[in-house]
Order: sequence, then structure tokens, then C-alpha cells
Amino acid sequence: MNDAVDAAQAGSQEPASPERAALSRRGVLGLALGTGAVGLAAGAGSVLAATARRDEPSIIHPFFGTHQAGITTPVQEHLHFAAFDMTPRSDRADLIQLLQDWSYAAARMTQGLQVSATGAVGGSPQAPPDDTGEALDLPAAALTVTFGFGPTLFEHEDGDRYGIRHLRPAALERLPAFLGDDLDPGQSDGDLCIQVCADDPQVAVHAVRNLSRIAFGRARLRWSQLGYGKTSRTTATQQTPRNLFGFKDGTANILADDAKALGEHVWVSDSDEPDWLAGGSYLVARKIAMLIETWDRVRLAEQQQIFGRDKGQGAPLSGGTEMTAPTLSGLDPHSHVRLAHPDSNGGVRILRRGFNYVGGNNALGRLDAGLFFLSYQRHPEQFITLQRSLSTDLLNEYIRHVGSGIWAIPPGAARGSYVGAGLLG
Repeated sequence: MNDAVDAAQAGSQEPASPERAALSRRGVLGLALGTGAVGLAAGAGSVLAATARRDEPSIIHPFFGTHQAGITTPVQEHLHFAAFDMTPRSDRADLIQLLQDWSYAAARMTQGLQVSATGAVGGSPQAPPDDTGEALDLPAAALTVTFGFGPTLFEHEDGDRYGIRHLRPAALERLPAFLGDDLDPGQSDGDLCIQVCADDPQVAVHAVRNLSRIAFGRARLRWSQLGYGKTSRTTATQQTPRNLFGFKDGTANILADDAKALGEHVWVSDSDEPDWLAGGSYLVARKIAMLIETWDRVRLAEQQQIFGRDKGQGAPLSGGTEMTAPTLSGLDPHSHVRLAHPDSNGGVRILRRGFNYVGGNNALGRLDAGLFFLSYQRHPEQFITLQRSLSTDLLNEYIRHVGSGIWAIPPGAARGSYVGAGLLG
């Protein structure tokens, strides 16, 4: 498995395992055009490779590296997030094999390949295909796949199923209850999580669909969430996006090139516990329903007061342009910007990668829509501090937190290895 994963990501040689040696026509093209280039991009973050269907280049983010992709990676346009529970009879060997299989498939899909060399059409006609096929001829579309481990993976009601209870990070606990929470257990928590982001929604759905198939018999899907339209930026070149209330969101987000801020606020360091998580992070996911129809009846002046920003330009109401640091004394004491600002929270910062979502209409005929909030932080206490600070936020009248979860995000996998190897050996 190790050689096969390495070959799939590097694009410099045929996969080693015999059953995966017969590459599809699309896979051969991708590897041939990408030879050498992908390897050179391992430290650069992304590369351009030709695709089988389109003439224009497609962005490829390497799967292997010091950190998992999908954290500081430039935020893509689409999300498919999925949480899984291990099956009751699974054991440590099942968990290790699942993470190896997931890493192999993710390494291929992020390069624009099918989940295996035989893929959707190259295997026996008398057997189900390895790949579901809906991404055939589609480019990699900046796909990233990020894996995480929830608190219940380390200690479940059945006990220490995988022999890792003693390696559980002390900070990895279910989030405390916050004022106004209306959480649905069916949209919360999970032993494992997969964050899939891409610039093509079908590429993102394809990745989760196939990783779910690979998990069959070992893990089952607990819940999932589709997201479209990013609500934060992670690079200075990205324009600040807007949430469904029409306001620019994530203006002061930590950016990918701010190594100092990342080291202080996002990455678990060598001095933190436990050792296997160094280079990783903690992910918090919150599904936040927006009361769209109520908000749409609010006067513009009041909307701006609630956020603390000008709706058109995104500038703080205290003056200046979008990127001007707000003068907190010039904002309503309970405005969102003032309460969430680092100066109001002892300097606490997080890296956000949220997405808008729309799920049609609810039982009352209202729009089922909102923000799927994702944040990465060095310690869960950063999010907890911010969320508690927002307890008096004027915005709370128009939102409801309906889903929640926290996961430890291990560091990136080395070539020839798999995500989670530092924990499971």
C-alpha cells in the first residue's frame, strides 16, 4: 500500500500493487503530464496539471505534507463535510486499514485520478466498479481531503476499542453547552470526520461518496453537510466573501502566509500534548441556521449596527475601509465585530473556513439556510472563549446553532504512510 500511495501522489512511476497497475486512460494522461511537477510542488502547496476533458489547467493540492491540506489551502467554492462512526464490531486493525485505504484513495482523487487504477470502467464487468464514475473526465478542481478524530474514537461507551485511550488529547472533549444552543444529535459529533473542499461540487460529492463506500463494514456515515460559497478567505488575493445576510465575512481571518499567526493560533506545537498531534490542529464545526425571513425585514441601519460593519463596502462603522482595524469604542458594545475581535478576547484568534448552505424549505415553508462554520485552532479553548464572548451578540436574535462537533486533526501524512500513523503506528 505504501508504494502505491506514494506513486499515486508523486506521479512519477506506476503504482506498485499489481491489482492497481492497469491505470485508466485518464489516469495515465494525468500522470504523464504531471511527471515531476507534482513532486516539485510538495512544499509549494499546489501545482497545475492538464486535465483530460478541459484544455485549461486545474489546480492540484498535494495530499502528503507536513500539514493536511484543506486548512491553510486557499478556500475553494464548495464543501462536502461528513462525520462517521466506526461500526460496533470494528477493531484496531479495521481502523488502521480504513485510514490506509482512505489515504490511498484521497491521494489519488486529489491528483484528479479515480480511487484505484481500475476505477469506474477498468475492472471486471461482472463486479461492481471500484469508482462510482461521476467524476470521470472532471479535473482535480483544487480538491482537498482533510481527516479528523473525534473524542468518541478514543473512548466509546464500549470502552477503549482501539487501544488509544491513553493517547487522547486532554483538550479533546465535547464542546460545552452555549447559550442559545438547539443542537440536533443527528447533525453533531462523530468518531471520524472528513472535510472535502473543491471548486467543482461534483468532485467534492464524488470524494465523500467513494470514501463512504470504502468505509463499508468498518464505519458508517453519521451525518453530512453540503456547502457552497465560501464565507472566509485564507489568502490576501481572495476577495472577502459574503454570508447569506449579505455581509462580508472573515475580513480579519488568519491568512496562509502569516506563519507567525499560524504557529501561535492554529498549529499544535511540539511543546503541546500529545506528541502525535504536533503539526496538526483542532477543528470545530457548527451548523448555524439563519432566520432569513426575519432578517430580511430588518432596517439596513440596524443590520449594520448588529454586525458593526457597512453592508456595501465591509468597512467598520468606526470608519475607514474594509481592512481598517475597527475602533471598538466606536461600535455598539454588543455588535458582532466588537465581541469577536481579538482585543475583546485576550488576543484569541482562529482560522475560519466556513461555507453557506441551503437545504430547501423547512416544515414551516421557510428557507432552510445558514452558515456551516468551520474553524481551526491550536487549542479548543480558543473557540470556547470566542463563543462565550458572543453570548450577548445582537446577531443571536437571527441565528440558531443546530449542529456541532470537534475533532483532532492529525498532521499530514508522509509519503508512503497514511493520515493517523503517528497515533496508531
